[in-house]
Amino acid sequence: MSEITDFDALRRAMADNGEEPEGPARNARAEQLLAEAERLNIPLAVIEALGHQLKVYNYSSEKDKMFVPFARLLRMWDERPEDFDEYETHSLHWVFKWMSSGMLDQPHVPLASIEKWLGEMEQRYRLAGHSERAVRSAEFSVAAHVGDVARAERAYGAWLAADRDGMADCHACELHGQGWWQAELGRDAEAIRLWEPVLEGEFTCAHEPHTVLASSLLPLLRLGREDEARANHLRGFRLVRSMESMRGAYADHVEFCTLTGNEARALELLAERPAYFTDDGHPRSKLEFMAVVALLMDRLSTLGLGDQRVSGPAGRTWSAGELAAHARAEALALAARFDDRNGTAHVSERARARMEQPPLVERLPLGVRTAARPTPVTMPAPATVPASADAEPDLSVLVAEARRLSDTLQPDAVEAWAAVSRAAEGVELAALDRAEIADHRAMDLGPEGVPLFEEAARLYAEGGDAGEALAARARGAYVRALTGEVSEALTAVAALYDRVLALYAEDGTGVRQTAAVLMCRARILMRRVHEAEDAVPPSVAADAEAATREVLALVEGRAGDDVRLASRAAEAQAMLAELAAVAGDVETAAELFARAAAAFVGAGLPWFAVEYEARLAGLAHHLGDTAEAERALRAALEHGGPHLEATGRAQLHLQLAEVLGGRGLSEEAAEHALQAAHWADEAGESRTLGAWSRHQLGGFLLRQGRFAEAAEVLESALPDLSVETHGDGVVVQTQWWLGDCLDELGEHRAAAERRLQAAEIARHWPEQHDHATLAHLAAESLGHAGLHAEADQAYARASALWRSLGHVHGLVRSLRARAWLALGVADRDEAAADFMASAVEECRAALETADDAEARERLTVELGHTHRQFGDLLARSAAEDAEDESIRGALEDALVQVTRAVAVFASLGGGALHSRTGAELAAGWLEADLGRPAEAAARARAVLSAYDGAGEDDETARERRAEAEQMLQVTAEQETP
Repeated sequence: MSEITDFDALRRAMADNGEEPEGPARNARAEQLLAEAERLNIPLAVIEALGHQLKVYNYSSEKDKMFVPFARLLRMWDERPEDFDEYETHSLHWVFKWMSSGMLDQPHVPLASIEKWLGEMEQRYRLAGHSERAVRSAEFSVAAHVGDVARAERAYGAWLAADRDGMADCHACELHGQGWWQAELGRDAEAIRLWEPVLEGEFTCAHEPHTVLASSLLPLLRLGREDEARANHLRGFRLVRSMESMRGAYADHVEFCTLTGNEARALELLAERPAYFTDDGHPRSKLEFMAVVALLMDRLSTLGLGDQRVSGPAGRTWSAGELAAHARAEALALAARFDDRNGTAHVSERARARMEQPPLVERLPLGVRTAARPTPVTMPAPATVPASADAEPDLSVLVAEARRLSDTLQPDAVEAWAAVSRAAEGVELAALDRAEIADHRAMDLGPEGVPLFEEAARLYAEGGDAGEALAARARGAYVRALTGEVSEALTAVAALYDRVLALYAEDGTGVRQTAAVLMCRARILMRRVHEAEDAVPPSVAADAEAATREVLALVEGRAGDDVRLASRAAEAQAMLAELAAVAGDVETAAELFARAAAAFVGAGLPWFAVEYEARLAGLAHHLGDTAEAERALRAALEHGGPHLEATGRAQLHLQLAEVLGGRGLSEEAAEHALQAAHWADEAGESRTLGAWSRHQLGGFLLRQGRFAEAAEVLESALPDLSVETHGDGVVVQTQWWLGDCLDELGEHRAAAERRLQAAEIARHWPEQHDHATLAHLAAESLGHAGLHAEADQAYARASALWRSLGHVHGLVRSLRARAWLALGVADRDEAAADFMASAVEECRAALETADDAEARERLTVELGHTHRQFGDLLARSAAEDAEDESIRGALEDALVQVTRAVAVFASLGGGALHSRTGAELAAGWLEADLGRPAEAAARARAVLSAYDGAGEDDETARERRAEAEQMLQVTAEQETP
């Protein structure tokens, strides 16, 4: 760190320090710079150093330190105002507002002192000739803080009525305060209306839209505008994450997560900023933060997670319950200090209200990855039916309901029979009732239930239902096939098949029981097909098809109102569809899957249609029928309803997102990708399906220009994306998209890092176009970040790659970029011209060998732009302090290049009109600079002639004509003696 020896060095050091992150280190440097300023013995240097110190204190957690430098500044002003220049005079009066709000935020400052300060501020503003707008705004803040609504409303009205002048807060800050008051009064819609210009980026400042985005979260939720609230959270949290001074806004984001079912994310946010628990320099924001911590911890306790370990103040471990008590006590103690100072109970009332808020939304998916949502701890429900005669009516009701559900194939049938089992403990049941209990228990256990199927069969036989006994054993055989014992299952079901057909022929059982055995046999034969995968022997497929058609022949036309038989027919259609797909007959498979899904829906069993709608969607997509794929996926989501498991729901939403994205419907595609990410997290598949969903979501958000949201989502996806699981193409694309987002957000250094990381992976690919493009984009980002040497290296890398690929346009653009980087660098102007000359030669060489008309036209356009940029570069290289002849020579060379650009664009005809006239005007200004008004005027008239008859709706034509008229006016003045 170099020693400060003069005022200019001090100013540079303060400017550099102002660019550092907020926090104690920056504050400490400001204190050092003040000491350095005092050694210079220049009053203005001390004034500027005090102002710098005051500013960094204000934008940090040490706001309480800013009163001392301000008091010194004010004393210096009162003693020697002539030591202040115009800027520092303005700054001194400007920070009066910081002092009033700063005093309000410190409970040890008496209210009487604050009121006295308001009076002094009003007097000093009046003497300086300033409007009272800032004074009334400060008065409003005092009144609102103490809960004096009547005075706050009067001051609010006076604030808005007073003229805006140089002392008024910026538009963004004023609108934030006005919207905040409307929200406080319950006027959420009006608050959002006032904030709209800030949210849309019309007005910004150092802390806006940061605070408006945070303040808008709960009003938007209360208005039911959940999508906007989600977007504002993702945008806003990105802005405040690294800003130490924004503890209050940070708390708003934690509160938003707590009240939208995102408690896990709220915990993650707390863990990111441990210092917020203990920083005491700004008591008001600490009160807000601790109130929100209490809200979150109470929420966790409500969910039965009071013992969960959580992040809290350093020095010990905390459970949620312990931190809830600590945070509540801290918040209320701080609130009491403010209320003691204010003489009201307003601050405590607001703190309690904040800590006691109920959730506003059960669950609002955010798209970013978080830990699984904490779930309530519940005890299993005890059996409520005692084993006594009095229990028989209740038990009979349970049995009847369970039988109704199982007869109609309802999803809750297994649970209903489990309830019967619990209620029947100690009660003597009929054999058939016990058989159904065992049968459904076996279905629920999967592979472990095979012995229970045998028990059910024995009980069915004991109860006189021989057909259902065979069906139970057939179900057991099918479960064995699912575990891989296909041969054994086939042997078992073959005997059952013969027996049930014989029994059916003798009227010993019904269609339902016979169909059950036949369907199990068909399913087992289908398992043989699936095990064979791509090489299915014809005999295996034929056996499965014959068994399936046998099921159809048995049940078709006989189902009537029997839901079970209708489901057998529908499932058989689906099996035939699978066989057609295996055989490569995609169209037939799609038709049969559609028929199967429709049959399930027609039977009142839409949840069974989901699998087949999903299969149909895949086939339709393969056939290029995106409309049918979209219809099928929407139907699957609708038909699955609440019965879909989380993984299946995630997959359907993701498939639909991809179909919609392929049609260019990125907004709706993003909604489904968001849901896919949410359900993948719920299923515990964040690292696989969830990461892929976030990858897609980020891309769809990027397409919509929602760069901050896309960046948050893509950054959340990257840690879970791996080359092994998702493929290197997905990793590269995610990095690429993220780089695009960061560049748009002005985070150019970070954008370059992402693009270089992607380029490093793409470097190993056989095809190098992506590698070249990423290297080129990284160079652009490095240049925007001011890292010119690194940018030149990246452009050199891109140039070599473009050259190896024979991609002239990329090569030329990288050479031009290197030329501009070299311009102005000591001893590099000649290199800059050489790079641009090389770009011209590359274009010309490519034109000589191009035999395609379209390629020649594109290369000609590139050549024209290169000549034009060459001219601009040469003109800018004419240093103001150079010899006159040197400057004239550079301008002459520039005119040559721009004149060539005019000729090249002219050769392209009307399609390059705007490019030609732009170059013509540039040449005209060069002629004027060289003292040739007649030639310049001729060029201006040529432009006017080119736009004869151009309509007023052509904005470029209007701008070109206006510039040409201006040039004629300038040249006329040059020609006048």
